[in-house]
Amino acid sequence: MERILGYLVQEIKKADIPLPEGDVAPPAPLLKHILEIQEQLQKLETEMREVTKNKEKLRKNLLELTEYKYMLQITQNFVRRTPEYESHLHGNFEEFPSVENEPLVDFNRTHRLSASLGFISGLVHIAKIEAFEKMLWRVCKGYPFLTYAELDKALEDPDTGETTKWAVFLVSYWGEQIGQKVKKICDCYRCHVYPYPDTTEERQAVVEGLNVRIQDLETVLNKTEEYLRQVLYKASESIYTWVIQVKKMKAIYHVLNLCSFDVTNKCLIAEVWCPVADLQNLRHALEEGSRKSGATISSFMNTIPTTQPPPTLIRTNKFTSGFQNIVDAYGVGSYGEVNPALYTIITFPFLFAVMFGDFGHGLLMFIFALLTILYENHPRLKRAQDEIMKMVFEGRYVILLMGLFSIYTGLIYNDCFSKSINIFGSGWNVSAMYEKVWSDKDLEDNRYLALDPNVSGVYNGAYPFGIDPIWNLASNRLTFLNSFKMKMSVIFGVTHMTFGVILGLFNHLHFKKTYNIYLVFIPELLFMLCIFGYLVFMIFFKWLAYSAENSTAAPSILIQFINMFLFPSGETKSFFSGQIPLQKFLLSVAFLCVPVMLLGKPLYLYWLHSGGRGIRMYRSGYKLIRKESEEELCLLSCHDLEEGVTHSDSGHREGDAEEPNFSDLFMNQAIHTIEYCLGCISNTASYLRLWALSLAHALLILLVMEGLSAFLHAIRLHWVEFQNKFYSGGGYKFMPFSFKHISLHFNKDSAL
Repeated sequence: MERILGYLVQEIKKADIPLPEGDVAPPAPLLKHILEIQEQLQKLETEMREVTKNKEKLRKNLLELTEYKYMLQITQNFVRRTPEYESHLHGNFEEFPSVENEPLVDFNRTHRLSASLGFISGLVHIAKIEAFEKMLWRVCKGYPFLTYAELDKALEDPDTGETTKWAVFLVSYWGEQIGQKVKKICDCYRCHVYPYPDTTEERQAVVEGLNVRIQDLETVLNKTEEYLRQVLYKASESIYTWVIQVKKMKAIYHVLNLCSFDVTNKCLIAEVWCPVADLQNLRHALEEGSRKSGATISSFMNTIPTTQPPPTLIRTNKFTSGFQNIVDAYGVGSYGEVNPALYTIITFPFLFAVMFGDFGHGLLMFIFALLTILYENHPRLKRAQDEIMKMVFEGRYVILLMGLFSIYTGLIYNDCFSKSINIFGSGWNVSAMYEKVWSDKDLEDNRYLALDPNVSGVYNGAYPFGIDPIWNLASNRLTFLNSFKMKMSVIFGVTHMTFGVILGLFNHLHFKKTYNIYLVFIPELLFMLCIFGYLVFMIFFKWLAYSAENSTAAPSILIQFINMFLFPSGETKSFFSGQIPLQKFLLSVAFLCVPVMLLGKPLYLYWLHSGGRGIRMYRSGYKLIRKESEEELCLLSCHDLEEGVTHSDSGHREGDAEEPNFSDLFMNQAIHTIEYCLGCISNTASYLRLWALSLAHALLILLVMEGLSAFLHAIRLHWVEFQNKFYSGGGYKFMPFSFKHISLHFNKDSAL
């Protein structure tokens, strides 16, 4: 049926008949209706193929008659040419016999030579006429006479179906042997050869007969095409319903093929995953299906236990689906694992806006996304086949929030199309410096002058919202923005990564791995906060403890952070008393966390496997999450020892495996520890891209390219710096059977 429908849709498109479509899909047909649809389609296909075959035969006959008619009309002019014209036409060929000075058709001359004069006429492609003439000359040694002319009207090529230009030719020759050679050459060049009448009267009679037959064929062909179009119109009224029903039937039979038979071969058994919230709907669907099909025994379902990890189902809507797709591109989460998409709804557009911050550009992006949302039900947007357009349409809500956050950060940066705007008035007063400090000579001798905030009336307080617009005129503007955006990037980066580490706590609690809280989570969190959390603390402390009046006396944060690891012996400037002992304490805690992360978890699991029975805080409720993990094999073995299960007994249970390999467990934990410790440094430095791209965007005007660059960098910050702190992405997606995934529209190239 799918093949027949594809053929019908193709014929309907050829006839330029519009294909009806609808937004409401027809229901899947019952079994008794399937046979009726199949019978209708087969009958319609048979009729269509017969009518089409007859139509093609009539068109071919009409084309041959038309060619024959044009050939006779043009060759009639050949035989009426004067001897002078023929002499001029073939004057280059000296080997021609003396009869070239005579008309082509001179029966007295032919009779006098006592030779048989023959004619071959037809049509050949205009591109082949020169090669055809040369071949006749070389093979027949110049004895045949070739006369040709281009046909004014382009005719259809029966081999390719394309319209092309033709040339009408007339070959006159003497003798049967030369005639056979000419015919073979015509066959080689795929010429359309037609019989040539000997006399003018015969040619006239043939032309009249051709005109009558052509007129009759055109009438019959028009009637045939009209009938075929009526059949196609009738078929187009039901083609949409048939196509959707066949799609649904195909989907149903595909699922049925995955089922297995019971021992009696009379019942189909399907093992499926189903969300607990949808169990009642499943039972109702089975009952409804049994009722509609008239089955004597109703279908039923049973819940069976299994140790296999279930698939992951994340219910989304049109707003959250775009963000969930970003997370799923990294990897589908394991069952029960924390889903980062909820937090990505805010953090992703925000980090994008930090790099793309521009009020004007963000407003354009917001308006574009808003228009796609307002017209999201437009048929052209729904049926878009372009991959880029489909991607933009599916992520319209992501683009909307990116534009909205870019408007906010653009106001913070005081950037609108790379220009500053003065909304509330600057907090700096230049005239106060001129009245109290500067003189006319200072203005003449110095190109740049610095504003002193300690002078009364020069600095009147911070700008109400965002960066003061006077910085756009300052010579040290870039230095100020570098310092501000670099510190801002470090704060956002450390906060983002720390939040990712904290989310890992919920994974440990959900999977009942309490030992991971003490041996993995707490050391990781302490390592992060003692080093990089302290760096963020120093940034805020410097902002709060020092103002514009005493900023020159403030120590360098970078020098303080480096001295934290180098332990300089001399006197160094510090932010507060007791800073050096505090730094030594924090560094000691961070270093102590490394061996705990490296050896704590493997040694604890080894102790459990070697006979430790004192701690039973979780093992009775342990749940297998990932199959054949070394950690889980160890926990299962310990659990078996506590429950009195031997290895021979546990070997018969589903999910049990061989003895755990502790060397691999130690190696995996060592790799994780090294990756985390070094990653904290590299990941923090990676967030400096927020600073770099925000400065680069202020100097460029390529909206789309800069937006794409910031988008890719935001994805990288979420995948590498944020999600790897807690998200494994080792699960597989729940793919339920549903008709919602079936397209309700015809494709451009095919029907289904």
